[in-house]
Amino acid sequence: LLSPESSVSVSAHNAVVGLAKAPGSTGLWDKFSFGLHPSALQERLFVSEENVDGFLGTAFCPSPCSQSALESQPLIEVLDVTEDRIQIRVE
Repeated sequence: LLSPESSVSVSAHNAVVGLAKAPGSTGLWDKFSFGLHPSALQERLFVSEENVDGFLGTAFCPSPCSQSALESQPLIEVLDVTEDRIQIRVE
């Protein structure tokens, strides 16, 4: 993380933490952890095509699936992500 570029904004009903990657860091972040104490952190995934595909794959086939069941799963593509909505196409 790049400390001077990171920020925190707190209001009565919301908190926003802005994180900036260090110059040598590349690629998308897959997940983050948060909580009041390091021993009790909760993990959350960022919205990405891979994370949505993994989540929906688990929802469609929670136990280990056969190859034919995996092949019949829908193709999921994340088209757009904004603060207010996510647009996903399923084939």
